[in-house]
Amino acid sequence: MSHTRIVGTGSYLPARVVTNEELSRRIDTSDEWIFGRTGIRQRHIAADDELTSDLALHASRRALESAGIEASEIDLIVVATTTPDIIFPSTACILQAKLGAGPGAAFDVQAVCSGFVYALATADALMRTGTYRHALVVGAEIYSRILNWNDRTTCVLFGDGAGAVVLGRSAKPGIIGTRLHADGRYRDILSVPGSVRDGRVCGSPFLTMEGNAVFKLAVKVLGEVMEEALTQHGIERSQLDWLIPHQANIRIIQATARRIGMGMEKVVVTVDRHANTSAASIPLALDLAVRDGRIRPGHLVLMQGVGGGFTWGAILARM
Repeated sequence: MSHTRIVGTGSYLPARVVTNEELSRRIDTSDEWIFGRTGIRQRHIAADDELTSDLALHASRRALESAGIEASEIDLIVVATTTPDIIFPSTACILQAKLGAGPGAAFDVQAVCSGFVYALATADALMRTGTYRHALVVGAEIYSRILNWNDRTTCVLFGDGAGAVVLGRSAKPGIIGTRLHADGRYRDILSVPGSVRDGRVCGSPFLTMEGNAVFKLAVKVLGEVMEEALTQHGIERSQLDWLIPHQANIRIIQATARRIGMGMEKVVVTVDRHANTSAASIPLALDLAVRDGRIRPGHLVLMQGVGGGFTWGAILARM
C-alpha cells in the first residue's frame, strides 16, 4: 500500500510586527488585557503590496528546499485560505505559476482555521491513489484585511502568515490517520457575512465572532476529535510526542491539553508571537518546531484545527 509522509516544511511571516502596546495606542485595550485573555503578545501584518500568494510562495520555497526537491517535481498543490488573492482563479493556481511548478492539479480549500487539516487530509487521500508523486500543501492568510481595526474584541486576535509542507510517497506510514468534521448549524458564531453582488459588497466585509460560543465549542470538539484519532489507530495518549493545535487562544490550547491529560511541555505554542493566523497557524507551528529541533524524525505528532463553518479535524502523523 502506498503511504505519504511529510518530507519538508517551510513558513513565512511578514516583516512588520504589531505589538499589543502599539494596538493600545490606537484602540481601547492594553497588553495586560489582550495577553491575559488570549496569550497573544504580538502579530505579523502583511505589507500593502503583499498578497496571500506571495506569503504562500515564500513558505513553499522553504518547504521545497527542506525537502530537497524542485518545484517542477510538484504535481499537486492544495492551498488552504480564507483570504485568497481574488475571487478566482484560485490562490493555488496563482502560486503554481509563481513557483514555476508543473501542470499538475492545483486548487484551494476553504475551511477557515481548520483549513490546513482539511487540505492535508485531501492531499493525503489523493496521494494514496498513486497518481501523484509530490504534493505541496499550504496554509496562507492575510486576516488583517478582513478585520475591523476599531473592534477590540476581534482585531487583537489575528495575524498574517503562511506555512507549507511537502508530501512524498513512502513505504512506511507517515500520515497515519485523518478525521474531519463540520456542523453548519454553528455557521453564524464565526463568520465574514458579506458578499459581492452587482459590483457591491452586501453585508459586513469584516470578521464577526461570538467569543464565548466559539470557545466552548472549540474545547469540546478538539477534545473529541483527538480521542477519535487516537482510538481509531489504537494509540495511547502517552505515545504522542507532540500536539500541534490551532493557535487561536492559549486558554483553548490549555483546556484541550488538560482534557486529554497532556502536559504543556509536549504542546507546540506560537500564539504569543503569531496570534491566530487561521489556516496558516498549524504549518507555521510545525515548521518552527522542526527547525528548532523539538520535532525529530520518528516523532508521533497530532495536529488539530477548529474554525468557522463550524469545522474541525485532526491529523495523526509520524515524522
